[in-house]
Amino acid sequence: MSNTNLPDESFRDSIGTITKEGKRNFIYPKKPSGKFYDKRKLLSYLLLAFLFAAPFVKINGNQFLMFNVLERRFNIFSFPFWPQDFHLFVMSMIIGVVGLTLFTVAFGRIFCGWFCPQTIFMEMVFRRIEFWIDGDRGAQIRLAKQEWNAEKIRKRVIKLFIFFVISFMIANVFLAYLVGSDELIKMITEGPAKNLSTLVALLVFTGVFYFVFGWFREQVCIIACPYGRLQGVLLDDKSVIVAYDHVRGEGENGRKKWRNGEDRKELGYGDCIDCKQCVVVCPTGIDIRNGTQLECVNCTACIDECDTIMEKVGLPKGLIRYASEAEIVNKEKFSLTTRMKGYIAVLTILIGLLIGLLFLRGEVEATVLRLPGQLYEHKGDKISNVFTYKIVNKTVKELDSVHFKLVNPKGEVKVVGNEYFKVPKEGLAEGTLFIEINQAFLTGDKTKIKIEVYSGKERIEKTTSNFLGPRSF
Repeated sequence: MSNTNLPDESFRDSIGTITKEGKRNFIYPKKPSGKFYDKRKLLSYLLLAFLFAAPFVKINGNQFLMFNVLERRFNIFSFPFWPQDFHLFVMSMIIGVVGLTLFTVAFGRIFCGWFCPQTIFMEMVFRRIEFWIDGDRGAQIRLAKQEWNAEKIRKRVIKLFIFFVISFMIANVFLAYLVGSDELIKMITEGPAKNLSTLVALLVFTGVFYFVFGWFREQVCIIACPYGRLQGVLLDDKSVIVAYDHVRGEGENGRKKWRNGEDRKELGYGDCIDCKQCVVVCPTGIDIRNGTQLECVNCTACIDECDTIMEKVGLPKGLIRYASEAEIVNKEKFSLTTRMKGYIAVLTILIGLLIGLLFLRGEVEATVLRLPGQLYEHKGDKISNVFTYKIVNKTVKELDSVHFKLVNPKGEVKVVGNEYFKVPKEGLAEGTLFIEINQAFLTGDKTKIKIEVYSGKERIEKTTSNFLGPRSF
């Protein structure tokens, strides 16, 4: 027996980008306009400028942002992170996840609409080029149905060529993030013949971006991105999202087309005139009036379009707006919930801990370890051990005249090769050394030793290790 009082949730059984036959249904959204769209454009262009400039900006010789996975070197806001700093990098990522979670609990999927690179490139770059070449929604639909004549071929070739060029530029910028801007410039000046493997990788990435923005498009947000599903467990009735005011919009008798001179309130109809402009302007093809949906990226296009329609028919704006379900139903103002306060507390602790660890982190790290499998050696009244050393220089300055001093107990350090050596900037030096200690200074079969590392007369690091000697009875 069916319950007719249950809300119609059939819209959740399908998505706008797939037809009933299971084929791809291309979305042709109307070109948005309005105050929110203007603000998004401004923010998007600032973020795009930052994205393209960040790998080429240097502070104290360090690239502002770099994610060199191959060499395991990362720069975040010009702070260099090496494999030895992996815990700091992981903590930074955890802070990002907690921050995004807090943001989602409070404001829904607003990140997707305003800050996500996928949305910014798709809506503010590729989609705007499409509007410029193919025209608005109606013109694009007609062009898609049009036979392949000279006009259609010309527009398709121009659009796809521009898409390819922009995808190639994006791939180059991402390469600068991966290998460093200096290395990228070096590859460009050397030419593709000397960097054939890199060129092939670059074209592969270009193809990926071209596929994403030329064909896959909004399906990245709907199908591939896990964030839309994450918001399903994070949102509650206190979260501020792009929402349709169903109380005002539906009234007692639901929505109804607009008729001049009709008293809608007296007839019991809501303010929604069922023009469906919020649907045709949506870049993911949903009807915001159905409520919260994972396909909604909070891009605000429906807010601007609805406000324009409300202004034309003389009704108050804000039928679709940033609001929580509690505000729409119970007129509750936004306030921090217990869950939000908990996330804020965790985020504050993590940020404080990261700042403390960053200040405690040294610019030089030295590791001295006894060579595995090697026993001690008698040299008269002295005992000798073989060690390997590794010195990591995280600075942008070369370290000269680097040498070791045994602080405790007294003894000698003999480096294989040159006693004084250099450590390149943002590089490392490694090798082998012998440590000889008088047997009288040893405390047993294992003695903890303290070693200092100097660059000239300046001590740059100190470390400890274990020294193996004869067992005392």
